[in-house]
Amino acid sequence: MAKLPDGFLWGGAVAAHQLEGGWQEGGKGVSIADVMTAGANGVERTITPDGVQPGLNYPNHEAIDFYHHYKEDIKLFAEMGFKAFRTSIAWTRIFPNGDETEPNEAGLKFYDDVFAECHKYGIEPVITLSHFEMPLHLVNTYGGWRDRRLIDFFVRFATVCFKRYKGVVKYWMTFNEIDNQCDYNREFSMATNSGLLFPKGSTDEDRASAMFQASHYELVASALAVKAGHEIDPANQIGCMINFTPMFPASSKPEDLFMAEKAMQKRTWWSDVHVRGHYPAFMEAYFKRTGYRPDITDADRAALAAGTVDYVGFSYYSSSTVAHQPDNPAYDFVGDKEIVPNPHLKTTEWGWTIDPQGLRWSLNWLYERYEKPLMIVENGLGAVDQVEADGRIHDPYRIDYLRAHIAEMEKAVNEDGVDLLGYMPWGCIDLVSAGTGQMDKRYGFIYVDKNDAGEGTLARSRKDSFYWYQHVIQTNGENLSDVKPQ
Repeated sequence: MAKLPDGFLWGGAVAAHQLEGGWQEGGKGVSIADVMTAGANGVERTITPDGVQPGLNYPNHEAIDFYHHYKEDIKLFAEMGFKAFRTSIAWTRIFPNGDETEPNEAGLKFYDDVFAECHKYGIEPVITLSHFEMPLHLVNTYGGWRDRRLIDFFVRFATVCFKRYKGVVKYWMTFNEIDNQCDYNREFSMATNSGLLFPKGSTDEDRASAMFQASHYELVASALAVKAGHEIDPANQIGCMINFTPMFPASSKPEDLFMAEKAMQKRTWWSDVHVRGHYPAFMEAYFKRTGYRPDITDADRAALAAGTVDYVGFSYYSSSTVAHQPDNPAYDFVGDKEIVPNPHLKTTEWGWTIDPQGLRWSLNWLYERYEKPLMIVENGLGAVDQVEADGRIHDPYRIDYLRAHIAEMEKAVNEDGVDLLGYMPWGCIDLVSAGTGQMDKRYGFIYVDKNDAGEGTLARSRKDSFYWYQHVIQTNGENLSDVKPQ
């Protein structure tokens, strides 16, 4: 394989609520993630918006206790050779309720220490401001992002972070996987993205209307934050973050081809606004037809135009395949309604397709559409790992998955001319799964001794993939072959 450019940001990615723990320490408030119970494979987590209920398992409360183990963990990242570490700033550590006027100093100090530890080893922090961890108070008091007032609350939070970490954090992203909300028929996705909760009996139209309006307020908040971040420090590089899932047609039938096109539009309009500063024509036509997103002002449009992002951060795990259904004459894409199996691809234990070439396709598609630098900030394989009698963890399936995706990524850079800033696989250390709340669904190079029941010592140990990825980074991606574990 050919090397990647000098300065390429090899690293790993996590989110605050999935690894930090310490949910009531240092003045932290309660976030939406703190009232998410554990689920299982095929069992979505539940949310208890009235607060923590006795007898239920809330895995994010302790997670892997990065709050107390961050020095040990960052040292292990440095041993692998990380150039970058993507995490998030928990909103409720800085503003416990979300609507205060003054920040919590103890929360700011915690991230001072985390970022200093990263820089000690030459690791660049890559920071998401909102990663499925909005203050629960904003959900219960304001209805989440239904309320325009959240724009000011978010911009205040972002501005405090930009000022505090000026010269310490260069790479930022505003909202994590903002496009997950296209699945508005999934209540969990709506709650975690925008704090939108719905009474029983709510229709798809109710959810869609709330989601599109909330998304607009988020996009305005993002644009205003980008503008503020650039004014505070012109060196800041501030991106968006999307869950990029290419939608391929099930056949060459014109109906399937057009369905795939409409599905792509419905998943990517958020990034269109982030990058271009205005709504695409197909979404303006959709809003005119449906009446969704009624509240948009001239000031909003000006803010969107003035706050475009510097790069596109994205997650890539799998591709999807869609087929047009006869009862859908408008070709409206609603979450997974039109999705069909792809007979040419294998799937994971959790039913996600394994499509390495889809990553190369995605990099080409995104770079052609936006002509902005890209950053892969999530990619990886969730799997059940076994600890052998000698304490070793052999995970060749994870190595095979990552090797195939890195190989396609390198083709996109070296053969297709894509400008790619970095590659940060998801869950570089085992953590709580966002979708299921599991610990046994593991992504990491570093094993954490904790299971779905919350049992374990929290001891860290290196998997075979740790040494493999270490070698990949040492060779700047030139050597993807197996290495002998130490």
